Amino acid sequence: MRSGAKVAVVGGVFVLVAGGVGYGGYQLLSSDSDGKDGGTRAGAGAAPARTGPPTADEVKSTANDFLTAWAKADSATAAQLTNNATIATTVLSAYSEEARITGLKITPGNPVGAKVPFTVTGKVVADGQQKPLSYASSLTVVRGKTTGRALVDWAPAVVHPDLKKGETLKTGTASAPPIKAVDRNGKELTKEKYPSLGQFLDQLRKKYGEQSHGKPGIELYIASENPDAPARTLLTLSKGEPGKLETTIDADIQAAAEKAVKKFPGGSAVALNRGTGAIRAIADNTASGFPASVSGTTAPGSTLKVLTAAMLLEKGIVTPAKTVDCPADVNYYGTHVNNLNKKGYGKIPFSQAFAVSCNSAFIKQIVEVKDDGALPAFASSYFGVGAVWKTGIATFDGKMAPEERGPAATQYIGQGNTRFNPLNIASITATATTGTFHQPYLVAQDLDDREFAKAPNSLSPATVSGIRSMMSLTATSGTAQKAMSSVSGNKGAKTGSAELDNQKESNSWFTGYADDLVAAAAVPAGGHGGDAAGPIVAEVLNAR
Repeated sequence: MRSGAKVAVVGGVFVLVAGGVGYGGYQLLSSDSDGKDGGTRAGAGAAPARTGPPTADEVKSTANDFLTAWAKADSATAAQLTNNATIATTVLSAYSEEARITGLKITPGNPVGAKVPFTVTGKVVADGQQKPLSYASSLTVVRGKTTGRALVDWAPAVVHPDLKKGETLKTGTASAPPIKAVDRNGKELTKEKYPSLGQFLDQLRKKYGEQSHGKPGIELYIASENPDAPARTLLTLSKGEPGKLETTIDADIQAAAEKAVKKFPGGSAVALNRGTGAIRAIADNTASGFPASVSGTTAPGSTLKVLTAAMLLEKGIVTPAKTVDCPADVNYYGTHVNNLNKKGYGKIPFSQAFAVSCNSAFIKQIVEVKDDGALPAFASSYFGVGAVWKTGIATFDGKMAPEERGPAATQYIGQGNTRFNPLNIASITATATTGTFHQPYLVAQDLDDREFAKAPNSLSPATVSGIRSMMSLTATSGTAQKAMSSVSGNKGAKTGSAELDNQKESNSWFTGYADDLVAAAAVPAGGHGGDAAGPIVAEVLNAR
C-alpha cells in the first residue's frame, strides 16, 4: 500500500479517500495496468495483444486504477488509463488545479458489464468560502484498439455528468453577475420552474449580467473553450447580488408550452406577440437538450405554404377565390410529388387548396411565377428569412437557398432545401397576418442598443386579408379544424407534414394564431401536423 493511502470498504465496494497532504487510494493492479495509454505493440516473443470485450477482472482493475489516480490528483496517470490521454489530461488537470475540490472521495459501485458507476464527494473551497460537493457518474471500460489493453472509454461526462466536449470545471469569481430574470409581468423565471429556459437564462446572464447591475459571487462552474458559450453554474459558494433583467416571456404561456411539449418526445414550440415579435414562450422536450425550438434546421412541410401563398397573392397570380387544379400528384421537370393522402380534389378555389393542403395546386403555380428562385428572394425581402436576428439569445434564423426546376418546386410546399424551426415559422405566420416583419426578440432592444433585422418590403392589405381568410378557413373546416376546435377568438392555422428520406413517419408541424398570439410547433416523426404539433399549439394559444 502506498504511503498515506487510506482504504475503507463500504457496502462491499472500495472507497478511494484523499488523505494527508496528498491523495491516497486503494489500487488493484493487473498485468495490463501499466499506466500507459497505447503502450507498445507486442514484439517478437511477447504475448499477443488481447482481443474481445474486457473481462470482469479487467473492468474492475482498470476502473480502480483510474479512480485511484484521479482521487489523488495524479492527472497524468489517470489520463494514460483512458483511450484519449491528451483530452483527458486537460479535463482532469483542470479538475485538480482549477476546480478547487479538496477531500476528494470516490466510491465505485458494482460493475454492470463494462460500466462502473461511482459517486464523488468532497469540498469546494475558494476565497474563504466552502461548500460540500456530491454527485454521481459512471465510466465504461473498453479494449484498446491498438494495444489490446483495457482502458476507460474517455468522455468528459466521466468526470462530471454535465461536462461536454471542450469544457472543464473551474471555481472562482463568476464570469458574470447573477441575474433575476422576470417575465413581462414581473414574475421570476427560474430553471427549476421553467426547464426549457435554462440554457437561455445562462446566455442572458453572460450577455446582460453587467447591464443588470448585479455583483458576481463565487461559483463552481462549467467553462467552455468556446468564448461565446455561457458558463453553467454547478455550485454556488456565495450568491453575489443578482440584477433584475426583464424579458418578453409570459410566465403563464411559458408554463403551458412546457406542459404541452412534454406530451410529445422531441416536441418544441415557440409563441410570439403577433404584432411586435416579442417572444412569449420557448419550450423543448428533446432528449439531448438541443433547443430545436429556436435552433432547429429542418424542412417545415406545408406550414411554409403560408409564405408561398403570400408570394402568390402578392404577385397577383392567385386570389383566394381563383379556381386552381388539384390533381392527386404532379410532375415538374422529373420531380414527382403526391398530395399527402394521394387524393385529388379536382378544380377548387385556391382557398380550399390551402385549407386541404393540396401540394399539387401549389407546385403547379411555379409555372405562372416564371422564376424558380422567386420564393427564397421573397422570403428574404418580405419576411426577414436569412437575416441575422438579434433576439438576445442564439437562434437560427431560417434559410432557403435558390434552386431550379424540380428542387425549386419542392420548396413551395416546405420540402427540399428549406431550413426552419418553430421560431421562424411563428415569425412567418405573424408577418403574413399583419403585413410587416417584426424581428422576434427576448429582451428589449434598448437594453444594449442592438440593431434589429428588417425586411425591405411589407405585404399589401389584400395579401394580408387573403392569408387571414385562408388560415381561418383551415382552422374551422380544413386540416387544422380538430386541433383548433378548442381555441376561441379570431383564429387561423396551417398544418404541415414534412416527409424526410428514410423516415417512416412524417415530422409533424403546425402554426396558428388567436387574437394577438401566434405559436408554432414541431414534433419529429409525429405524423400529420394536426396529430402532434397541432395539440401543442392549441394548448399554448389557450393560455393567452
